Amino acid sequence: MRFPALMFAAGVVLTGLASAARADDCANASDQATMNECADKSLKASDTELNTLYKQIEARLKDDQDKAKLLVAAQKAWIAFRDAECDFSAAGVTGGSVYPMIVLQCRDGLTQNRVKDFKTYLSCEEGDLSCPVPSAN
Repeated sequence: MRFPALMFAAGVVLTGLASAARADDCANASDQATMNECADKSLKASDTELNTLYKQIEARLKDDQDKAKLLVAAQKAWIAFRDAECDFSAAGVTGGSVYPMIVLQCRDGLTQNRVKDFKTYLSCEEGDLSCPVPSAN
């Protein structure tokens, strides 16, 4: 009775290792499951960077609650736009195995664009009236 349980546990571990190996080999991904995992991994990395930059902007706006509220509203609206836009852009492959990858790649691309926007906000020169984020002191 212990043997089947041991075999099952070994199978779970090996499956997990295979999945991790696939995710680490994104440059050579050749099956859809791995490509989906890689797209997810890339989006998570971009989202982490975006959140880090968002917190930096928040910190610079700590003395201006009106701008801070506008930042929150803009970010919520941007997330809703990103998700709706990517759902729409992937509508042609709904139900297919490629659908998750297409949605994730779209979200990753838009998130990377937002990262660039945030980096621009954080690097504005003193006196730039078009910049909503004060420069670092």
